[in-house]
Amino acid sequence: MSPYDRKESQVRRLLEGPHPVVPAGLAAAAATRGRRLLRRRRALRRFGWAVLWTAAAAFAVWAALTHPWVAPPSNLSPPLEGW
Repeated sequence: MSPYDRKESQVRRLLEGPHPVVPAGLAAAAATRGRRLLRRRRALRRFGWAVLWTAAAAFAVWAALTHPWVAPPSNLSPPLEGW
């Protein structure tokens, strides 16, 4: 008997045997847990988007105020004063 046949016969015996009793409130508890998980996942996703948009707005305000794309003045020669 090959390992595949042995496993198949074990599965067939399990399926033909007595089935365990399912608790009465199992489906309701699973549905409640699923709704709770979906609500939590949705809240985390909204929080993540809010943080992302806040960071983008803060970066835009910072960039608008400090102008990081402008090159700093060169300090190679002293300023000309008193000509």
